Amino acid sequence: MGKVLWKPSEEQVERSNMYRFMQIVNERYNKRFTEYHQLYQWSVDSIPEFWKEVWAFVGIEASEPFTRVIDDVNKMPGAKWFEGARLNFAQHLLRYRDDRIAFIFRGEEQPSIRVTYAGLFDEVARLAAYLKAFGIQPGDRVVGFMPNMPHTIYAMLAATSLGAVWSSCSPDFGIKGVLDRFGQIKPRIIFTADGYWFKGKRMDSIERVAGILKELPSVEKVIVVPYTQEHPDIQAIPHAVHYRDIRDTRNGLDIEFRQLPFDHPLYIMYSSGTTGLPKCMVQSAGGILIHQLKEHVLHVDLHREDTIFYFTTCGWMMWNWLVCGLGVGATLMLYDGNPFHPGPGALWEMAQNEKITVFGTSAGYLAALQKSGVRPKDIYDLSALRAVLSTGSPLSVEGFEFVYDAIKGDVQLSSISGGSDLNGCFALGNPMTPVYAGELQGRGLGMKVEAFDENGKPVIGQQGELVCTAPFPSMPIYFWDDPDGKKYHAAYFDVYPNVWRHGDYIEINDHGGVVIYGRSDATLNPGGVRIGTAEIYRQVEQVEEVEDSLVIGQDWKNDVRVILFVKMKPGYSLTPEIENRIRQTIRTYASPRHVPAKIIEVPAIPYTLNMKKVELAVKKVIDGKPVLNKDALSNPGALDYYAELPALKTD
Repeated sequence: MGKVLWKPSEEQVERSNMYRFMQIVNERYNKRFTEYHQLYQWSVDSIPEFWKEVWAFVGIEASEPFTRVIDDVNKMPGAKWFEGARLNFAQHLLRYRDDRIAFIFRGEEQPSIRVTYAGLFDEVARLAAYLKAFGIQPGDRVVGFMPNMPHTIYAMLAATSLGAVWSSCSPDFGIKGVLDRFGQIKPRIIFTADGYWFKGKRMDSIERVAGILKELPSVEKVIVVPYTQEHPDIQAIPHAVHYRDIRDTRNGLDIEFRQLPFDHPLYIMYSSGTTGLPKCMVQSAGGILIHQLKEHVLHVDLHREDTIFYFTTCGWMMWNWLVCGLGVGATLMLYDGNPFHPGPGALWEMAQNEKITVFGTSAGYLAALQKSGVRPKDIYDLSALRAVLSTGSPLSVEGFEFVYDAIKGDVQLSSISGGSDLNGCFALGNPMTPVYAGELQGRGLGMKVEAFDENGKPVIGQQGELVCTAPFPSMPIYFWDDPDGKKYHAAYFDVYPNVWRHGDYIEINDHGGVVIYGRSDATLNPGGVRIGTAEIYRQVEQVEEVEDSLVIGQDWKNDVRVILFVKMKPGYSLTPEIENRIRQTIRTYASPRHVPAKIIEVPAIPYTLNMKKVELAVKKVIDGKPVLNKDALSNPGALDYYAELPALKTD
């Protein structure tokens, strides 16, 4: 058990939505729960009753009531949820229409823009009127190639109000990366900005969109939002119109929200695509709504008074997750740009000025902030901040301690873990339990998550495969262009029949905490001992001269040897002294088995477009196997360096 870094007071617990929900469960089901673990166990033992209570607690409204919560709690995949119900996703995110601030938008070095809930509804109504007149029907695909800006939310809500399916890529994706995604789903309309800002530079999107359109004949209209220029020239883009020219000018418009089944498709999300074309995961409107509101209301303890921020692009599921905060009536903080521009304190200055209460980011950002030497709490007034959320990769013990030492001593640090597949979390924070260094606070309510050993048996207190042994509403309803369900089944259910295998390596502690060890398909097995790559990254992060690293297992002489690649900070190279220090740090704070057989300096670490390290792609290159889709990488040229490294051919 790690060190306790934060513990809620009794008053904080009793003020929380989670506690209030627990009291309702106690009253209605004659229970006497006082602790989170009791509520959690009930939620996975009584799945229909739990989700019925969530439906009521988060305020989901349906024009037609559901006839039952779930048809078969033992069926996975394929369980049917809330049959009979008819509702609309956008309607729930637009339920507030008052003068409270719906979101604040800020781009690099630009003044903040505020939009009220009334203003949000009005703008979506104007855009929905155009899309309806254009002939957008339920099931049509409408997509965004957009920065994280207000118009992206307008477009998503207008499209989904009509029952269209939304999908998005961020504008830093290359033409091939966009076509690999949008080319499969054949959208009718694409929204794009004229460009975006990054490190103070204007980046053009017009030329890229023109290139995309050449290979995307399904698109009938391109709607261009001015962002980096007031009057962008769009003549190079076929079927293009300016946003201002299609925006309905009538005042007082209402929205005719299409009432659709619970499992009507809402979003298409994508796998990373490093082993071929990205898988297109179709998610349901009702499933995403109830799952994300459960997380916002119960686990984040979000209220209307909160201002919630997540550093994300529209190519990452955290954008979809953040936007659902509108359903709570909170204020969203949207940011477009580099998080270290014009300096490493940029986001914390924003947190101070906008009084952000929930600050979400990635473990990689926190590690980079720590290496920058900036201590936000010494510079900025973060008195409004009550929670920090971290995801994307496992947050190390040192990362946890850095948050409390350098950002704020009394915040709830919620490390969260899930994925685009479910557009939410398997394990995350909650306002009722302590935060232990290096641990996620617990498994999410209603998520029957276990760690399976090599024999497919659940274990406590030791590492195993992250599995989910019961269905949950936000599971993909199907994969695009997968009529017999083979791709879907192969993605999650081939290893353990009727059990979701997520591909992460975890440990569930006896007090309910969860430790993430990294991708199970990238697990190292030197001498037959399983090692998660996160255990090594955690130690390498402590070596000041190292900017980034990647670790793989190389097949070598009928065994596996650990290879560590390091990218050094500018001005440093991998000297014998630094190499010895890396080895000693890993040996001392992990184990001798974690010490790499070789440490090799490289100029770059390859990442996916969603900014995840591609350990498997590097391993394939080293083994002489093809990487089928380098366009899924943000820096595909980085792989070339790994192809013929002499050091990998010797002992």
